[in-house]
Amino acid sequence: MSDASLIDGFLEMLAAEKGRARNSLMAYKRDLEDFCEHSQASLGGAASEDIRKYLDGLYRRGMKPGTVSRRLSALRQFFLFLYSDGLRADNPATNIESPRQAQTLPKVLSEADVDRLLDTAEALAADGKAEAIRLHALVETLYATGLRISELVGLPQRAVGPDSAMIMVRGKGGRERMVPLGGKARRALMAHLAVVREKGGEPSPYLFPSSGAEGHLTRRRVGQLLKDLAVAAGVSPSSVSPHKLRHAFATHLLAHGADLRAVQQMLGHADISTTQIYTHVLEERLKSLVLTKHPLSDGG
Repeated sequence: MSDASLIDGFLEMLAAEKGRARNSLMAYKRDLEDFCEHSQASLGGAASEDIRKYLDGLYRRGMKPGTVSRRLSALRQFFLFLYSDGLRADNPATNIESPRQAQTLPKVLSEADVDRLLDTAEALAADGKAEAIRLHALVETLYATGLRISELVGLPQRAVGPDSAMIMVRGKGGRERMVPLGGKARRALMAHLAVVREKGGEPSPYLFPSSGAEGHLTRRRVGQLLKDLAVAAGVSPSSVSPHKLRHAFATHLLAHGADLRAVQQMLGHADISTTQIYTHVLEERLKSLVLTKHPLSDGG
């Protein structure tokens, strides 16, 4: 079989058995095609040494350890698929070590900055313009729930009602989870839905409909809207994005005593070690506070 046929079979398996989203499938495809382009060996006949040479080549091309690690993960899953389906008698990626990565802590918006964003969005929405009401609903919900932006823009209208205390979210791998929805976010969403339904026309199944090809707001568009909101609120635009509001949701919850397992469940992390990064953020802040504010410190 050709490399292209093997890749197609692998992507079909990921879509059918693991429920991977289109963006995820395209990322796997790009990673595997990069191996085909830059390796002397074919995917069907590659040996462990071919994979190691390819990874060394990635470093020579200036790629960061995180990118190299992701490419290796794609190759591991691909060769495991070939081996499991009897398309290869061995798995050449089994004993390839992942590159060591320095742990980078996410940059987190302060509670004061989040308050400025929320207050500004609410003030803009008070003028009654549809786009401002929608933006208020977006930012309130992102911070209240910690949803991934792809999860939020893909929510169906039926996910939220006037008495909704929880919303059902379909996350990575098709896993579903229940996430609490605070009263302020729910009211902002209901105000947005009222505007959507007033417009009439062909009803959309989505909570945040759009005339674009996807039928709902795109992640890119929401990112742009948040940057504009940051400028209006006097917050650095570079510090604001949908994912940074997700970081803020988790960090602020933990700072106020939330249970790590509960935060893991709300974020939809399969492994609690992913959630623990936020405890490291808090530890770094405490260290900084002691070093700069303690009367016996050099900065005191």
